[in-house]
Amino acid sequence: MDVDRRQVMAYRVAALGLGRRGADRPGDLAVLDLGVQEYTPGSVQVALAARTDADLGDDRLLMVWAARGAPHLHRRGDLRTLVKALWPVSDADASARINSAQIPEGVKLGLKAFEATAGAFREVVTSSMPRGEASTRVSALVPRELTYDCRACGARHIAGNVWQHSGLAGGVEVESRGKDATLGPIRDAPPQPVRNAGIGALITTYLRLLGPATPVEVAKYLGSTAAEMKKVWPAGLTEVRVDGRVAWLPTSAVPELAGATAAPGVRLLPAMDALLQARDRDLLVPERARQKELWKLLGNPGALLIDGEIAGVWRARLAGRKRVDLTVTPFGSLTAKTRRAVEDESAVVARARGVAAATVTFA
Repeated sequence: MDVDRRQVMAYRVAALGLGRRGADRPGDLAVLDLGVQEYTPGSVQVALAARTDADLGDDRLLMVWAARGAPHLHRRGDLRTLVKALWPVSDADASARINSAQIPEGVKLGLKAFEATAGAFREVVTSSMPRGEASTRVSALVPRELTYDCRACGARHIAGNVWQHSGLAGGVEVESRGKDATLGPIRDAPPQPVRNAGIGALITTYLRLLGPATPVEVAKYLGSTAAEMKKVWPAGLTEVRVDGRVAWLPTSAVPELAGATAAPGVRLLPAMDALLQARDRDLLVPERARQKELWKLLGNPGALLIDGEIAGVWRARLAGRKRVDLTVTPFGSLTAKTRRAVEDESAVVARARGVAAATVTFA
């Protein structure tokens, strides 16, 4: 099967629920199969509001450290499967996920690093507590190789990548972030895994929502290596050539890709929205200069989606408790009709941020 990037973009937009905004509760959205990453305060709500007009609260969801150790909103009912699927498949996989110059000897521990840290979490986080207190107590329980001397705080504590990668296996919920960040135990948490199970289904989910893709992209998404992902590459896939490049898609999704057409309309996606999680950035945004505007080392903006294509970036600033001010920087000129559509869509951001109104400035 041969397709071009525009057809792939149309497929992903539809698969991720961005083609038509419906009325499904957040937990029923397809994007929750992969999780919704929280990047900045309110970004999760903006991602949900881009997909549904329903109330954004859903007590079936909670925040956990998931893929790459990043905070993601997931369904509580999926955790028993997710924790086993995210557990490393081998020592090499574990070492790749926690690779850090801060703990060179700790990286060599592989799976033992995950086992020790997850176990320490379960011993320490038995009630809601400040993140700093949890870090101090967990650091004292794990092998010294997993900790380092932090100049900023003058203490020795566990490396952040080991800490967050092990949080879900340690039964930890991310209750809040920021200055007053707190962690708590997951209610009825699934047991700590002893081995990986379900990595093939997790890869298939990635390919269903962000495919066609290759082991390279899946590895980058999970923080692993292509070599390790090739060892567990699932069955039930169809080879697809995207502008001549070989990639894979679940066979069951081939008809949807074949019939995909660009969805009209405007969406304001937050930084690290699921659409932006695909690791083939040359496909998402072909121009390298534009990629640099969208993906930065620090402080990523949101993405302006117009008729199924990423067409600019945007940033928001709350103005008191009643308004959010958006600055939209398109990659090219916008028609008056499209500008009005962007202004209309800004009301969705306002709803997500819990304010009554939004203003839009085009840069």
